Amino acid sequence: MKGVPAERVYVPFDEDVPRGEVGHTVVDAGAASREKSSGPAMHDVFGPGGLLERCMIGGYEHRVAQLEMAELVHDAFTSKHHAVVEAGTGTGKTLAYLLPAICSGRRVVISTATKSLQEQLYQKDIPFLQKHFAPELKVAVMKGRSNFLCRVKAHQMADQPLLKGLEEIDAFRQIGDWAKLTETGDRAELTFLPDDSDLWTRLDARRDTCSGQKCPEFNQCFVTAMHQRAKDADLIIVNHHLFFADLALKQDDFGSILPEYSAVVFDEAHEMEDVASDYFGRQISNYRFEELARDADQTLRLLKLGSAALLRRTQRIRERGRAFFDSFPARDGRFPFSRAEREAFLEQHREAYDALATALKGLETEFAALTQKPEELTRIARRSFELRQELAFLFESNERNFVYWYERRNKGVFLAATPIDVSQILRERLFEKFDTVVLTSATLTVGGRFEYIRQRVGLDHTKESALPPEFDWAKQALLYMPRTIPDVRNPGFAPAAADEIVKLLELTQGRAFCLFTSYSQMNDLFERVRNRVSFPLLLQGTAPRSVLLERFKNTAGAVLFATSSFWQGVDVPGDQLSCVIVDRLPFAVPSDPIVAARVRALQEEGRNAFAEFQVPQAVLALKQGFGRLIRTKTDRGVLALLDSRIERMPYGKIFLESMPKYATTHELRDVRRFLEQG
Repeated sequence: MKGVPAERVYVPFDEDVPRGEVGHTVVDAGAASREKSSGPAMHDVFGPGGLLERCMIGGYEHRVAQLEMAELVHDAFTSKHHAVVEAGTGTGKTLAYLLPAICSGRRVVISTATKSLQEQLYQKDIPFLQKHFAPELKVAVMKGRSNFLCRVKAHQMADQPLLKGLEEIDAFRQIGDWAKLTETGDRAELTFLPDDSDLWTRLDARRDTCSGQKCPEFNQCFVTAMHQRAKDADLIIVNHHLFFADLALKQDDFGSILPEYSAVVFDEAHEMEDVASDYFGRQISNYRFEELARDADQTLRLLKLGSAALLRRTQRIRERGRAFFDSFPARDGRFPFSRAEREAFLEQHREAYDALATALKGLETEFAALTQKPEELTRIARRSFELRQELAFLFESNERNFVYWYERRNKGVFLAATPIDVSQILRERLFEKFDTVVLTSATLTVGGRFEYIRQRVGLDHTKESALPPEFDWAKQALLYMPRTIPDVRNPGFAPAAADEIVKLLELTQGRAFCLFTSYSQMNDLFERVRNRVSFPLLLQGTAPRSVLLERFKNTAGAVLFATSSFWQGVDVPGDQLSCVIVDRLPFAVPSDPIVAARVRALQEEGRNAFAEFQVPQAVLALKQGFGRLIRTKTDRGVLALLDSRIERMPYGKIFLESMPKYATTHELRDVRRFLEQG
């Protein structure tokens, strides 16, 4: 592709190197493409006695599925086609896609679901590959701008402190010391800084407050350095959020975040539809208006332009934003906001809506009238204009492929328009534009088939494979399904579920995740169980997710009660997690506006939305939740599903067929026996 630097192929051994020794050679990409045999065969790397085994003496075990996956991905890169690979935990899939990506000689983007997986790839897998396979390999990690320190903001805050209390003063001092030493400026290095730090939001390098090439620190900027590393890199590691933010920018001709690339690997690809939906939609919130007013205030004060008239303008945005968002019902939850509902809302609250739009327009007008127009104020005026545009779109448009909704969550009110179907967008923008896109995850098939994921993301032509498991599921995991528990819709379900949880925790001596499909169910069962067991109980919402996870790992016999965010991306190998209890089949809430709109769209096409969308979505969610338990070949544990529908209802068969071949039981005595054997 245009803009891609000269390609390089890294071959992890020379034919002249004696067997048992590791050598490196870099070959011309053109020669490699003309003579495919010049590249390494994946069997020579991943097979028995192969290079990986020789590199990792005593620490590597040949895995059939890993070799098969490497060959599938290698074929996708060399033959230039798409591939979908379901590879369970223990496969070693990161090396199985990284090495073929390196050998392809192409610039490849690796997109992960989480920043933690990004860090694992960059800090663990990449150094290993550079040491043994590709000493010249250049790799860059790219994250959103809010992850990086803005040097200008740090200097300004040091000159004119705008700090709140001793705690912020101490944190700012530590950030200042770190800023002198760090090469990346990435907040992930600041282990002392809490996830929700308000101080960091005033120091980060968000685009909203960036003056770009006009900034005096542009050449020393951490974001500039990140982009430069990416331009020079062979592999670029991003997360799904940044990837789809970039794809959405390209769609709107607003430039791009990522440099040119020719192929993509999506790890944890089951999350693609949800993340893409966020970035191809529109959203505003009360927080964005508060942040605009705060940033305008801070910028005016730092630039010594904070006249009384201008500060009144920012205060007016703050006040009118609060008045407007306070007009929404006080109940927490997500609710549809159809055209008729939006028109009725405006009829009742037209004054608040107009006042907010006028306050934004007034700020833009005041800034335009200034004789001195620093780039920082131009940026803020542009943000104000964009917010007015978003506000108008969300209330006055009625594009058919969008579902409109609002949500109140704690102190936040969010208004959004989400695409009902992103398959056509991804088909045109991703799968038809690039000749090689690889999707992989431990949870992609439903009933052994890839049809659901392919339809949801618009992938029409691909090679696909579900790899054999690396774990002995029948020996390592026991699935317990109580036979006599009431239906989940029965009032007697909650007390019966609490009884089952207490009995299971006594057998496992705590060491469990109790996973729920809603906060209300989680809180209800937590209250019913908390005084009946002696184990340390942790409850989601009482501390940041990362803190709860660390407490769980370091507290003997701990039990975590949690909802959706702990169903995936959580890794607790060993005995500390010996039981995963799921209260009910994780069907999405049917009244959720996005779910309801997608169901309605399928029904209007004459399709069975329950069978084609709701059941497959729940199957993949359950596979993710259960996947927390067995993380290594030595792990053993109990899975418990307290929802009798899996055996009573016809669709339950699809769930059972889609899961690994666990040993199963309906009796607690079998659970006891299984644990005693362990």
